[in-house]
Amino acid sequence: MHLSKRKTRFRFTSLTGAFMAVVLSLSLWVPAAVQAETATQVAAEQGKTKALTTESATAFLDSFFDSPEAKPHYVGASVVVVKDGKVLAEKGYGFSDVESKTAIDPKKTAFRVASVSKTFTSAAVMQLVEQGKVDLQADFQTYVKGLEFDNPFDKPVTVENLLTHTTGFEIRDPQQEDIHTDFDKYIAMEDYAQQHMPPVVREPGSAYMYDNFSFLLLGMIVENVSGEPFESYMQQHIFKPLGMDNSSFMLDKKFQKQLATGYDAAHNPLDLYTISPTPMPQGGMLSTAEDIGKFMIAFLNDGVKDNERILKESTVKSMEQYRSSIHPLLPNTTYGFEAAFQLPGAGSSPSIITKGGDLTGFSSYLFLIPEQNTGVFLTYNQNGALRNLFYPAFIQSFFPQYAEPVQFKAYTPQSAAELQRFNGLYADLRISTIVSSLKNDGTEPGQLSISDVFLGQRNLIQVEDNLFKDELTGQFTAFKKNADGTIYMKEPYLNPMGYEKKGQKPMGFRDVRDNSPYAEAIYAIQSLGYYENDANKSFQPKSAVTRAEFIENTLKLSGLKPSKTPPPAGTDWADHAAAGYIQLGYEMGMITGKDKQQFMPDQVIIRQEAMVMMWRILQLQYPSELFTDVKLAGHTDPWAVPAVQMMAKLGIHGPEVKVLEDGSVDFLSRKPLIRQEEAAIMYALLTQPTDQIVAELMAAQQPQAEPSEEAEAVEETSETAPVPVPAPVPSAASAQ
Repeated sequence: MHLSKRKTRFRFTSLTGAFMAVVLSLSLWVPAAVQAETATQVAAEQGKTKALTTESATAFLDSFFDSPEAKPHYVGASVVVVKDGKVLAEKGYGFSDVESKTAIDPKKTAFRVASVSKTFTSAAVMQLVEQGKVDLQADFQTYVKGLEFDNPFDKPVTVENLLTHTTGFEIRDPQQEDIHTDFDKYIAMEDYAQQHMPPVVREPGSAYMYDNFSFLLLGMIVENVSGEPFESYMQQHIFKPLGMDNSSFMLDKKFQKQLATGYDAAHNPLDLYTISPTPMPQGGMLSTAEDIGKFMIAFLNDGVKDNERILKESTVKSMEQYRSSIHPLLPNTTYGFEAAFQLPGAGSSPSIITKGGDLTGFSSYLFLIPEQNTGVFLTYNQNGALRNLFYPAFIQSFFPQYAEPVQFKAYTPQSAAELQRFNGLYADLRISTIVSSLKNDGTEPGQLSISDVFLGQRNLIQVEDNLFKDELTGQFTAFKKNADGTIYMKEPYLNPMGYEKKGQKPMGFRDVRDNSPYAEAIYAIQSLGYYENDANKSFQPKSAVTRAEFIENTLKLSGLKPSKTPPPAGTDWADHAAAGYIQLGYEMGMITGKDKQQFMPDQVIIRQEAMVMMWRILQLQYPSELFTDVKLAGHTDPWAVPAVQMMAKLGIHGPEVKVLEDGSVDFLSRKPLIRQEEAAIMYALLTQPTDQIVAELMAAQQPQAEPSEEAEAVEETSETAPVPVPAPVPSAASAQ
């Protein structure tokens, strides 16, 4: 394939996504309704529960990967199943490269295993703990010197905090500029850490937030304490003893050839890339299914394989133990592993430890059931929901006891008044654009309503004091209240690998009336910390918004940082306070135009201009043709019509937009945007169930033609018919 085309496609992929893709993702989680339904369909095809043997494992894998449910979710996949110290099945499916028709070889085809790397980095740290060289309860700065950062709390960040994602650090995920194609470029871990070191913003140990940066620090601990380069330590003390000859943290010439081609969701190939720093302990490992199988065998055998010991038995047991949970049914992390996908009614079994990983073009899932001496590793060269289908199907087929619904003791639900303590907006600690709205109607005991932009509204039924069950899917959502009054929530859909934090009580503004139609939006944005929470301040709700203010506010709301690229010389925003965000707007395609020198940052933005900026991103996810039947009243310039139609249908606006008697929408397109209207737009972006709206539009536009006689005859004689699988909900948390 021509390199320039691949680079263009890669650049497009890396700069877009939920406003901009994060390089190392949490995971592409699908909602439980999809996961449970599809898993049941696939598991049903496997027949009744059976013993896990070579024959049954092979039959399961062949059936699963050949199923119409699974096929859309992979280009190539490699999988290994081990039990009782032996490999039961080790197979490849599909292609490592479609163009050359190169088949997946589980022994030789390497994949980016992404955050599965963290399990191996943890094992290295635990080796040093065994040797007495590292103390888990010690301040991590005992082993990593020279990093300056703020910590306003009395507690230090310990090595254990790093291992369990409870550091309290402000989020520091990889940046777009960290991913590149200069394979000779070397950015040392220490240099990267000094440049990106985050402050501590929560008391260490108080909350769970998936933390890539903490594992960079753990890699530095391994390097500093051992006196060996991190990549060399991993080779000599983990990979070599286990015979993992096709594993590395360095993308050298060997692995550039051995690595499977990554693909996007449309099965388009992506250009080969690398990521800073070098190496990357939090997600840079390259490996094969066969090699991961060797590690699983050793781990399940108390740290030994073929007389080579990498960990003590006591260390293995300590790595199997969950160290925190918001509820016993919803554990968080061990030293190196995390909780499994929730199964309906059963939660996440504390008897199972897992590790998922995502990098652009690759997804993986490792899960171990120590009491069954069983381990499974799945990796594939396409981001997506394959593992979400695979895991429950495997458990239902071979170990259904872990999927049995929990039998709760009799419980008297709390009154609606008591449950009001949970009401409010909750923002994800890692990805601020994940916002959940919790409320009750003030009458029903033991019931909450939860809503978000991805799944819309659903009801939660109380089963214990701080535990609720989704009435549709049977999955659990739990809450906890810290000593300082902060309330955290963990839910199964959008980002189960971290907590959402309830927003602070909004104090309001002296010039915003409580009965204002914009008060709800303004107070909500204030609650989440985007506006200063001071009742003595003025909001100036009817002041006009400038172009620079809108682009900065929108991108900040999306959790994005300003571009580090200096604006081109001669631009009228080069010295502007919002220059970094304006530059980012150009880089993302939110701002376009023939004149690349003049943005006019301090000019008042017109409503239709603001809609077009957002549309340029959203139309990459939502086809504009879905909205062409929206009839507009008033005057909208032709270049803005598709954008205004989309925003009108999705509800991305405030109460100023009216639907007239003839069904047309008066969007006031050519009027200046004012602050209260911008607040309503921001609130809608965080809370309006746009995915659900679009799904309903797509379903409504599907042709409903009557079947022909021939079609009916074919349907009647067909032995099997493919079962359609709902598309996975795009996660705002896309990256692990």
